[in-house]
Amino acid sequence: MKYSYILFLFISLPIYCQNTIQLEEGLKSPKASLEDVSWIAGHWQGEAFGGITEEIWSPPLGNSMMFVFKLLVNGKVQFYEIGHIQEQEETLLLQLKHFSGNLKGWETKDETIDFKLVKIEENKVYFEGFTMEKVTTNEINIYVLIEHEDGTKKEEKFNYKKL
Repeated sequence: MKYSYILFLFISLPIYCQNTIQLEEGLKSPKASLEDVSWIAGHWQGEAFGGITEEIWSPPLGNSMMFVFKLLVNGKVQFYEIGHIQEQEETLLLQLKHFSGNLKGWETKDETIDFKLVKIEENKVYFEGFTMEKVTTNEINIYVLIEHEDGTKKEEKFNYKKL
């Protein structure tokens, strides 16, 4: 019985995390530039968490692409994110910070949530636990591995259309 439960976990885990991956221990992020991910730039809107999600990504400029994210539920802002993808040491790093609807920060003053680059494909970029996929020039998917308060992790999909 114990072994069948463990087998179930190994078989079912990839089903729930099909689009997010981690950098293998001891490996460095691959070489990359912002031009490799410039297709992310734009004003995007979708639905998730029972509300409307919005992301605005700037084109590459000054070794970074900045973004803002907003979640609205029942017409009220639940939270914001602000962040960027930066070119650092010939690779890319995605960093972000969270803010409640009244702009009170979730992370400490100097703390950021960092996602190292794992790999890039023609229409997909994989950061650790955060994947962006170009479906068409007017549609993208973002997959985020979210850890919940009880310690469980679940991959969430955000589908966006360009405004």
